[in-house]
Amino acid sequence: SYFIIIILPVVSTALKIAFLRILHLLISFNLKQKNMKVILAIAVLAVMGCNEAAKKETMSMPGAYSMLSQSVNDGKTDTTYTNLKQLKIFTADHMMYANVNPADSVSGFGVGTYAADSGNIMETIIYSASDTSVNAMGGTFKLVIEKTAKGYQQVIPEITGRSGQKFKLTEAYESVGTAAATALDGIWKQVKGYNIKGKDTSANTAVQYKAYSGGHFMFGHTYTDSTKKSHTGMGFGSFEMSSPTKVKENVQASTYHQIRGKSFDIEIALNGTDGFTQTIIGTDGVKSVEIYERVKK
Repeated sequence: SYFIIIILPVVSTALKIAFLRILHLLISFNLKQKNMKVILAIAVLAVMGCNEAAKKETMSMPGAYSMLSQSVNDGKTDTTYTNLKQLKIFTADHMMYANVNPADSVSGFGVGTYAADSGNIMETIIYSASDTSVNAMGGTFKLVIEKTAKGYQQVIPEITGRSGQKFKLTEAYESVGTAAATALDGIWKQVKGYNIKGKDTSANTAVQYKAYSGGHFMFGHTYTDSTKKSHTGMGFGSFEMSSPTKVKENVQASTYHQIRGKSFDIEIALNGTDGFTQTIIGTDGVKSVEIYERVKK
């Protein structure tokens, strides 16, 4: 009896019910006391095992998260920033983030895969950029994850900055995603793009990624100017898919002031489950066409 009293408070309600049902069955069979003790011990171990499995299941990450703060520790001091606008989206096995500093519009983004297990996430970045720097070589980062009442906190114990200095990076996020699911949910890469103005067509050669999940979207791209200098642009916000062919994107943050706070109606043509074409007609009459393919492992 004492064994039961100790175990039950530390497991979930569902597991308590399962345990009590097992106990009820044992009593109903009028098992001998010796056998009862053995089977009770087995039942307790089974429940504890289920409880540990349930803890691991809480590491589910899919959704959209808005960053609340970012703290940098260089080994001597902690510096916390709250002005950086950043959204992060997790799908079942991919992730993407995009950010912008409102003070100077300097932007960055990254996209990659991830694996979650027992409080840790291993992120493998396949493409990232910040301002005029582009990293197409990727890299792997171990994140220590702690779920919070609002969302989660992630800690990268050791990360190397551009100067070679190592520091610890801590970011706190708030869950902003909804339960809405659409055919666009996932991480996508632009494989072709072009603009049509009158009878003229020009190619869009930017490297661009896009993510949709939990009623939110983001895009991040890099392009090269006439002097061969790289630039980074991004945007994120909420979206609604009113039909299989129509999406409204509401831009909340972006490198480009012209689109901040604006909404855009986009025509969508699904190319099976792993591709789509989007078409936007700007206020200047220019038609922008972008073709995307789903990013897979």
